Amino acid sequence: MMQITLIPTIRLHAEKPEACCAGLKPQESGHIDHEDHRQHDHHERGGHQVHDGHHGARHEAAPLNRTAFMATVHCLTGCSIGEVLGMVLGTVLGWSNWPTVTLAVALAFLFGYGMTLWPLHHAEMAWSTAFGLAFASDTLSMVTMEFVDNAIMLVIPGAMDAGLSDPLFWGSLVVSLVLAGAAAFPVNRWLIARGKGHALVHAHHGH
Repeated sequence: MMQITLIPTIRLHAEKPEACCAGLKPQESGHIDHEDHRQHDHHERGGHQVHDGHHGARHEAAPLNRTAFMATVHCLTGCSIGEVLGMVLGTVLGWSNWPTVTLAVALAFLFGYGMTLWPLHHAEMAWSTAFGLAFASDTLSMVTMEFVDNAIMLVIPGAMDAGLSDPLFWGSLVVSLVLAGAAAFPVNRWLIARGKGHALVHAHHGH
């Protein structure tokens, strides 16, 4: 009797690589991609917000600077009229430095307040209310202007003693007024930014 010998077949199974060696699973890869996308969007939004913030700040600063400049010109106009008139009268009358400066400062405040008072009264505001508003809006600005203006006139050698026909007198006066206006600008800007100074007058005109 024949014997049939069965030879077992050996099947080789290719081992599958472990997940740690083959890389990340599709779900994990998709999750990381999603996180990267969200971080990218967050950075983009953050960048846009910073840009918009700076852009908005520039737009807000422009009207503020414009209003402060107009307020400074307004005060400087009144102060200049009074200052020049006081200096001229003091020189013509032959007064010494301090009486001349006192007259110039008094007239500067008179004309400075008048520049604000008259339009308010013309708008049918009572004199008492108009003066209170002018006092609140102009005083600090005019004090700054007059301090700087007269200090420069006193510091420039011979400016106070020069005659009306002397270019030194007029040149010194122009320089002192320009520097006084430059010194008053940041004061007006600071006041307006806090709703004070000429912001009070503009608020009244807004109504």
